[in-house]
Amino acid sequence: MTKAYPKAPKHSAKADFIKKNAVMLTALILAVITSLIVPIDKEYLGYFDYKTLTCLFCVLAVVCALKNINFFYMLARKVVRTFKNARYCILALVCVTFIGSMLIANDMALLTFLPLGYILLTSTGKQKYMAFTFIMQNIAANLGGMLTPFGNPQNLYLYTKFSIPTSEFMSIMALPFALSVFLITVCCIVFVKKEPLCLEDEKIVLSPLRTALYLALFALAIAIVFRGIPYWIGLIVIPAVLLFADRKALKMVDYPLLLTFVFFFIFAGNMARIDVVRDFLSALMERSTLLFSTLSCQFISNVPSAILLSQFTKNYADLLVGVNIGGVGTLIASLASLITFREYVSHNPGKAGRYIAQFSAFNFSFLAFLTAVMMLVKHFAP
Repeated sequence: MTKAYPKAPKHSAKADFIKKNAVMLTALILAVITSLIVPIDKEYLGYFDYKTLTCLFCVLAVVCALKNINFFYMLARKVVRTFKNARYCILALVCVTFIGSMLIANDMALLTFLPLGYILLTSTGKQKYMAFTFIMQNIAANLGGMLTPFGNPQNLYLYTKFSIPTSEFMSIMALPFALSVFLITVCCIVFVKKEPLCLEDEKIVLSPLRTALYLALFALAIAIVFRGIPYWIGLIVIPAVLLFADRKALKMVDYPLLLTFVFFFIFAGNMARIDVVRDFLSALMERSTLLFSTLSCQFISNVPSAILLSQFTKNYADLLVGVNIGGVGTLIASLASLITFREYVSHNPGKAGRYIAQFSAFNFSFLAFLTAVMMLVKHFAP
């Protein structure tokens, strides 16, 4: 006689939810604790950056729609198929992820292109490069997104909060971006051999009408990010269109990420109203905004670091650089790193420890180099 065990799935589902949304739940706890110190009042309404939340929602929704028609998957395959050996295929995968993070945000780039990396390596028998490829894609997603205001969630927030001109934003991030491109390229050349491989044919047909519609919505979302169109227009138009064209895309939006922002807005707003905390963090930020913001990411992740520390400094240039290069390092330095870790472990159970060791070696090397160079540049700058 077989017997079902209904409690196990519930426990597993609850555990999976906690693991998957650890940062959001942490943000919620912090928001609740600080709300006990700073009672809820009308000033709470001023904590939220409504434009940032709207922009993030619009971009994520349209990206999910494009992903559902295999738009990014098709583009990535076309790029990869132009290369004939492991080194250049993996470099192409990493570059696609790098470019993708500039256009569709780092977490969405990983969700889109990590599966392609898995398919490529398993179908060609090159699983030995899987950990390295996933780690490089992760670093590429975190560092590639730094160049554009919508490449990383923290960029979108800081770009909006400080009303940073687009040209200035890109000039601030140009050097760390160029250094990142150089380091990633060198790693792929050094650690991957020119082993021949081929990818099986797969016919992918896109719907011309849906593709045109979703690209138009994507253009609208980007126009909102760049302040060309009022954000409330996107909040009305994009959900309304997707409600009829692709309801699944609206369900796929990373709502825990949006809630993470909401909870951290409350936490950061409350912290800024506590005199002792405000004086302490302000003093630290005055000493070295770049260094402290980079270190902060290693413990509380780059998005909450950006939201919290932006309350205590007007030096947005150093803060912007710090919370971007700070996205590499520990596994919790960026939400995107947790996405990569979950994806790798799901395909390679029992190899988490080895992955974390390799992940840490590469990430801390990148972190040390980028931080040292940017600190030197700042020191010798006129």
